[in-house]
Amino acid sequence: MKKVINFMGIRHVAFAVTVVLTLISLGSLAIKGLNFGLDFTGGTLIELSYQKPADQQQVKAQLVQAGYADAVVQSFGATTDLLVRMPGDDPLLGNQVADALLKADSANPATVKRVEFVGPAVGEELRDQGGLGMLLALGGILLYVAFRFQWKFGFGAIVSLIHDVIVTLGVFSFFQIPFDLTVLAAVLAIIGYSLNDTIVVFDRIRENFRVLRKTELIDNINISTTQTLLRTMATSISTLLAIVALMVFGGEPLWGFSLALFIGVSAGTYSSVYIASILLIWLKLTTEDLIPPAVAEEVDERP
Repeated sequence: MKKVINFMGIRHVAFAVTVVLTLISLGSLAIKGLNFGLDFTGGTLIELSYQKPADQQQVKAQLVQAGYADAVVQSFGATTDLLVRMPGDDPLLGNQVADALLKADSANPATVKRVEFVGPAVGEELRDQGGLGMLLALGGILLYVAFRFQWKFGFGAIVSLIHDVIVTLGVFSFFQIPFDLTVLAAVLAIIGYSLNDTIVVFDRIRENFRVLRKTELIDNINISTTQTLLRTMATSISTLLAIVALMVFGGEPLWGFSLALFIGVSAGTYSSVYIASILLIWLKLTTEDLIPPAVAEEVDERP
């Protein structure tokens, strides 16, 4: 057998790091809260059409210079169409933005195609439904893992998933990065990705319980994690490379989405080893836990 890496040798240090990161994240969420974007707080959406292809970064800089620092600029369909989202419910806001951009660049004037207002009531409903969706996803995963494996595996998986979500939200809260629907979608994707990593490790631990009958649980976890390490690293690194490309070339509209995925994938890789597996040790998983309960045979007492 190839050399086994002693992952669990630093489990106490890993636990301390986990506690510190979790407490900082929870403290930031309690004190600062999330910086909800216009999808949740409400605001005005303005669709602009240019005569020539428009540069998003240049338009963003022009709006900041005109006093609209909170504006978010996105491409929309053709290179000549842009979406501008900003707080406020003034029906004349669209024309004011177009006039400001015309003064900044008269060679490529912008025309307002439509102006829509999303009220805070709609944003609040989206926020509540997103939170409910996240809780339902966690609950469904807990049931799935508990039925497929055993309740100790299910508990370890759900705690590691909660850790990944809390750390991701904590970073967005601590640095007050805007939290919008794209970031919420990334958080839901993180839940699925983190579970996939954890399931692979759990599957190997369960298999090794049958193969390595006399091996202690800690040694089993070290062997299982070492055996799945190449697969975990290949998956995580390839995913992170794609996310980094999205962060670099996706522009401002996808920055929050890609950042949330980057944090979540990194945290998910860590938690599948140093949270889910450590909890199996604390819960004292044994071979007997994996043996299905015996079904009593019916005795025919008829003469």
